Amino acid sequence: MALRTLINGFPRIGENRELKKVLENYWAHKVPFDSVEETAAALRRKHWRLQKDAGIDFISSNDFSLYDNMLDTIVMLNAIPERFAGITDKNERYFAMARGNGRAAAMEMTKWFNTNYHFIVPELRDDMVFQLEPEKIVSEYREAKAMGITTKINLIGPLTFLELSKTKDGDDSFKYLHKIMPVYKQLLEEIAKLDESVYVQFDEPGFVKNPSGRMLSLIQASYKELAAVSGGVKIIVTSYFEHSVEATKLLCDTPIWGIGLDFVYGSRNLEELECAASRHVVAGVVDGRNIWRGDISASLELLEGINKTVPRERLVVSTSCSLLHSPYSVKNEPESAIKKYLAFACEKVEEVSLLAKLFSSGGLSEAEKSLIEENKGRILSGSNPLLIKNAPAAERPAKSPGKSRTGTYAERIVIQRDRLNLPLLPATTIGSFPQTPELRKARSDYRKGGISGADYEKALKKYIDHCVAFQEEIGLDVLVHGEPERNDMVEYFGELLEGFHFTQNGWVQSYGSRCVKPPVIFGDISRPEPMTVRWISYAQSRTKKPMKGMLTGPVTILNWSFVRNDIPRSAVAMQIALALSDEIVDLQKAGIRIIQVDEAAFREGYPLRKENIGEYEQWALEAFRLAVSTADPSTQIHTHMCYSEFKDIIKTIEAMDADVITIETARSGNKLLNVFKETAYRNEIGPGVYDIHSPRIPSTAEFREQISARLEVVDKKKMWVNPDCGLKTRNWEEVRPALKNMVEAARSIRGEILHAADVS
Repeated sequence: MALRTLINGFPRIGENRELKKVLENYWAHKVPFDSVEETAAALRRKHWRLQKDAGIDFISSNDFSLYDNMLDTIVMLNAIPERFAGITDKNERYFAMARGNGRAAAMEMTKWFNTNYHFIVPELRDDMVFQLEPEKIVSEYREAKAMGITTKINLIGPLTFLELSKTKDGDDSFKYLHKIMPVYKQLLEEIAKLDESVYVQFDEPGFVKNPSGRMLSLIQASYKELAAVSGGVKIIVTSYFEHSVEATKLLCDTPIWGIGLDFVYGSRNLEELECAASRHVVAGVVDGRNIWRGDISASLELLEGINKTVPRERLVVSTSCSLLHSPYSVKNEPESAIKKYLAFACEKVEEVSLLAKLFSSGGLSEAEKSLIEENKGRILSGSNPLLIKNAPAAERPAKSPGKSRTGTYAERIVIQRDRLNLPLLPATTIGSFPQTPELRKARSDYRKGGISGADYEKALKKYIDHCVAFQEEIGLDVLVHGEPERNDMVEYFGELLEGFHFTQNGWVQSYGSRCVKPPVIFGDISRPEPMTVRWISYAQSRTKKPMKGMLTGPVTILNWSFVRNDIPRSAVAMQIALALSDEIVDLQKAGIRIIQVDEAAFREGYPLRKENIGEYEQWALEAFRLAVSTADPSTQIHTHMCYSEFKDIIKTIEAMDADVITIETARSGNKLLNVFKETAYRNEIGPGVYDIHSPRIPSTAEFREQISARLEVVDKKKMWVNPDCGLKTRNWEEVRPALKNMVEAARSIRGEILHAADVS
């Protein structure tokens, strides 16, 4: 019999980033909301039809979102924070929750497990009245049905929703389960009316993170209750990114229809198949997170192993997770030596369909055997001649084991303070300034040969001049050059390092309309020549104030790239680290006294299972310390981390030993900072006071409140004042007044502190 097929979810941003473009035009008041709805509907129809034509049996609806599926779930449950409750227009309220508005700050945003996708964090409170808003879910199902396509409906499961929520007092979010379960049950009752039989996929990735005893105690009762809803609703509970053996044992004793398991990143899922065989098993055997063409032979062998326990009639072939984390299609890429080894979302859909056909055929025909042989030549492996055989780069990490900086922080900071002579509460930014249309056009024209190198350099220097003049005008203490030469903080470095490949259309969604185009690491990495010295040196020549050198750290470059899988990730990280250590040497020779090595993605690379964390921490920490090992004691090393929970990794952060760490805290307040106080973190810290993911322009008074709040947790002698992150996604009309207000607030509080000290 033919195996059925399922796709967990599909990218929604569009083949040509259509959703991104229409959203940004809508936010800029260039098009009405009708245009957003028309574009979204066209994309949904296209994606459904594509999967239908490929022979997929279970196609998702409600995987599409105008911003974020967690935000959609918040709306579905009416879990609206109080500060947005007065906004009567649903569309205005939806985007205000995500982006903020003139009256209210946006909801907190953080990373979706160990991916680079950001979700909106639900805010729950005791007086919240949960009630069903099913319109989006019902209308999308009917929309597909009108095309002759019966979809499964994707929902974020109640337990993962609660686990990822925050409460006012930081108490147990599962206490709200009894309040949201009636809403979920009511939703299933509404879904049951849609068709004689409807499949509902509950996404529960929270089950893979060493689930707490509290969560485990709720699984059986919750899904027995949901499965008891009358009608033809068939429930699939899906986890991904790791194994979920504890939850699987419990789900086996519920009347759900199926269990979705990730066999790519969760090999231990094979351990609980005997009990799962009493349900349908949705087998995630096609990698939904990387971009390499799958090994058909290996996938068929894996399916054979699963089939020893799970009967074929109960086996469904699937992707390991949603294809949200993959680019759209390889067909949009120009011909290159590496193209035939790549598989994006569309190709992975075809791969799922092909695997089901091959596994269902019993014996393989000669044509099918030939197809498998052809596939072997499209797998990137260590023996493939395409891989760059750069022996010096491959061998160099082994010759530089355990390297780190000279001197302790206590010794270094004395030298640095004397050399830099910065004021109390020094104000700076994280790095980038707005990427204007003129700047993007100049970069595009240069790449296409429309302007000369000299004209391009002139345009970049003009922009740097503007950035430096602006920063001096408003009184920032440590300046940046604005990064006009950089399209992306990872891609820029990858273009200047050996061993990287760059796609033209390999875009994936990071949050909302924000898309990134991760580079592809396929070979050994080395640095042919300096990468940043030219521009940083020019910027430093335009000011007497210290100019920060700006580098992206080795772990972030690794985690924000699609990485070769023929050698350990740790080996790739060490190669990158050594290339960056060479850059630091050259920056110091050019007279740069502060160098920022951003590790924005350090936290998101953490394994989801505690038992695997130690190994990751060891090599990730070693890579960072190796990268900065060439910094002199007098050179101040900064690093930056994005949205992260720091409680579990504070000791690792301390061991990184950066002189200054900047972190995002504008949306979360002092919640993330308390751990630094509790552990008596000794190095300097810049807690973000300006939410750069929102178009809001905070007033000087707001900045004063933010800075004052941070001073309750951070020693005034160790605190920096800065935005949450780089400013490239904002525009100058927002950045100019916001930074001006930030500096004014910092100066004002600085003056008050100094005055109080003089008086005392």
